[in-house]
Amino acid sequence: MASATTPKRNGKRQSATRTSHEANILRVAEEVFAQLGYNGASIDMIADRAGMSKQNMLYYFPSKEVLYRRVLENILNLWLEKMQLLEHSGEEPAQMLRNYILGKIEISRQYPNGSKVFAHEIISGAPFLSDFLRDNLVPQLEADAKLVRGWIKQGKMDPVDPMHLFFTIWAATQTYADFSRQIEIALNKDSLSARDFEKAGDFLTHMVLKGLGISL
Repeated sequence: MASATTPKRNGKRQSATRTSHEANILRVAEEVFAQLGYNGASIDMIADRAGMSKQNMLYYFPSKEVLYRRVLENILNLWLEKMQLLEHSGEEPAQMLRNYILGKIEISRQYPNGSKVFAHEIISGAPFLSDFLRDNLVPQLEADAKLVRGWIKQGKMDPVDPMHLFFTIWAATQTYADFSRQIEIALNKDSLSARDFEKAGDFLTHMVLKGLGISL
């Protein structure tokens, strides 16, 4: 009876070990890709920083491309979750847009390296992401734009181009990750605090809602 349960325990232990190693590799890879981009990073560098041999790391991720795509996939799944305006709590534009903005800026606070990896990818022409963006981001964006057009039709906000509204929100929230060093220097800080992100979220919410003619 005891011997029959041993493989299951070993399987759980092996699974937990694999999950731990993969999480460590992905964390380090995210840092390296954020600093150097895809072309500047190397498997040897990532393995060294992760504290394992190249051969061992390739057991978990068989190539740099596979690892890079996984890093991108992680951050994009988080972004797509926050970009689903239709699923944000609240019924009125003010609350839903506020939740949307705060959700995006919270990702910039928690995952700055992931945001930088995405920025490198887009600046490079999105060689790995073009199809993913067309298949996943565009349909979600169109659904959210349709909701905004409905608010405009109901007279709940000023008539604006929904696409450019979202482009502006993306740029304004992601700058606190992608250009964090610039902001730190301007504010004479070594790093941005949770309070800095809170203030940024409050400001951006105020600016966007007032700009749309929505009562705060």
